[in-house]
Amino acid sequence: MTEDGKLRVGIAQIDCRLDALDHNATKHLEAIERARREGVELLLFPELSLTGYTVGPQTVGLSLRRDAALLADLARASGPMVSVLGFIEEGVAAQFHNSAVALQNGETAFIHRKLNLATYGNLEEGKHFAEGRYFETFELDPRWRAGVLICADSWNPALTHLAMVHGTTLLLVPIASAESAVGGDFSNPMGWDLAMQFYAMIYGVPILMANHARGDSGLDFWGGSRIVDPFARPLAVAGEGEDLLVADLDYEAVKRARYRLPTLRDSNLDLVLRELNRLSWQIGIPAESRRL
Repeated sequence: MTEDGKLRVGIAQIDCRLDALDHNATKHLEAIERARREGVELLLFPELSLTGYTVGPQTVGLSLRRDAALLADLARASGPMVSVLGFIEEGVAAQFHNSAVALQNGETAFIHRKLNLATYGNLEEGKHFAEGRYFETFELDPRWRAGVLICADSWNPALTHLAMVHGTTLLLVPIASAESAVGGDFSNPMGWDLAMQFYAMIYGVPILMANHARGDSGLDFWGGSRIVDPFARPLAVAGEGEDLLVADLDYEAVKRARYRLPTLRDSNLDLVLRELNRLSWQIGIPAESRRL
């Protein structure tokens, strides 16, 4: 990473085929090579980009341990660039997670396990995956600290707030959003546009949101990946098809945004924690079971 607070970021919006690890791995290698040629320092892929999204009962067969040879190959291909991609992780005690992994210089630098499994509308993640239990961030350099929220994680405002409290200065949001995922009168494209602009503005944080390209997966993915600056201005937005988005971020813009709109500074964690504990006590949740 540069020493002047500048960061070149990219999003690989690809068509991720179901149950096709080799095909998807090739797509990743091609996107990584192209991004490196363009000087990208951090590249984000969509949710479950290695496997496709609706894997269902194929979860076990498609799962990888964090030391899998395929991930090592992708990490070597990434070189000094950080590549963040989605996979099914075989975790501790034979539990399977919808995870995002950051790869760099031949190594696994970071893993986030999806916390808020989407089990509503046409979504059934809770039937196949174990939820993550912790939120962490990872350092890109002394200024840039990345937080990852996978798709529905970011629809829990408390988790987004938690990400900011943990020091996030760059929010990565890999998603698998199809137009029919929720149904009814909800518009997924409009909802994501509003949510990403809102979070970017309210927290003064640049956001990378990576969705699947519309393809032959059988789902009506709509693309629309985007890079948003800390003032909620779109720097790059994809259409429906496969694309590589690239934009330059400047940490000075984060500083200016957070100085003028100090949401994080004024978050009043003592009040929030006190009220959550008081509410847990009022409704009779045992202290050892409270998940704040």
